[in-house]
Amino acid sequence: MERKRRDIRALSLDELRRFFISHSLPAFKGNQVFEWLWSKGSHDFLEMTNLSKSHRSLLEEHFVINHIAVDQLQRSDDGTIKNAIRLHDGYLVESVLIPTDTRSTACVSSQVGCSLDCHFCATAKLKRMRNLNPDEIYDQVVEIDKQSQLYYNRPLTNIVFMGMGEPLMNYKNTLTAIDRITSADGLGMSPKRITVSTSGITKIIREISDQNPKFKLAVSLHSAIEETRNRLMPFTKTFPLDQLLEALKYWYKKTKSQVTFEVVVWKDINDKQADIDALVSYCKQVPSKVNLIEYNAIGDDQFVQARPEAIAAYTTALENNRISVTVRRSRGKDIDAACGQLANKNNEFTHDHDV
Repeated sequence: MERKRRDIRALSLDELRRFFISHSLPAFKGNQVFEWLWSKGSHDFLEMTNLSKSHRSLLEEHFVINHIAVDQLQRSDDGTIKNAIRLHDGYLVESVLIPTDTRSTACVSSQVGCSLDCHFCATAKLKRMRNLNPDEIYDQVVEIDKQSQLYYNRPLTNIVFMGMGEPLMNYKNTLTAIDRITSADGLGMSPKRITVSTSGITKIIREISDQNPKFKLAVSLHSAIEETRNRLMPFTKTFPLDQLLEALKYWYKKTKSQVTFEVVVWKDINDKQADIDALVSYCKQVPSKVNLIEYNAIGDDQFVQARPEAIAAYTTALENNRISVTVRRSRGKDIDAACGQLANKNNEFTHDHDV
């Protein structure tokens, strides 16, 4: 019976070194393989030319390199690029390159589908199939960096975990991926250029705070009124606003990094003065700033983008209370690549055609 080969990127550097030692070979061979896998992004043992043919055959005998492939690439009129990413087991996720005049941002996925129930998000309408492994998250970043250099002649500058899935429901793999992305023997990116967006999983916010992470934290809040928030995101009944606030205070105590509240404003849902006042009050209780996000339709008539006057009222109130606020205009709407639209519109997680 054929030996079941392990994905080599699931091994740590120490484990790779021990593998070579166990075969009576020098431990430094593990360092060479590790560099090929992470710094050089190799997906083929044959490329590891500073290893002998026998050593490469040994790796081939024991391991595989599971890697992603771009199944489909779409380019928006505004320059945004959306990738349908094929995983080794046939599942699909989506990731996005968002270019501006000064930066290139990768929006990456952390799960196949999503286990949450945010009514306004297309991804939430998909069943969660599985978590992404650290290397699958890492590969998305590598691929988008290549695209940024190819199409915009510059490397990737920022990463946001705002694609498919809830990162904190896959936090161990997410943190491992970030560690590889930011390490000197990985991509060497600054953690300060990475933002992890969560819907507010309070227990995990506290847990990662204890690790003193250097990345930024964003929270999809959308309303500081409990009833409204629960109606938009029913699962948040498990994570009420007071518990979330305490977790975010703990985050700031441990990291000294302010949180970003993400707020989509909808007509007749959270566009009243009471909604604005509640958000201002909430923001005052923890060091924070606000991103007001343009709503992107997903075919549900109950959600309609708020009038410009409502956005202006939010902005004025926040600024008057010395709370930093940014209005984020959507990119890539014409290819369903904007915030909340990632959903594999072809309604498939697997198919058989060649990449």
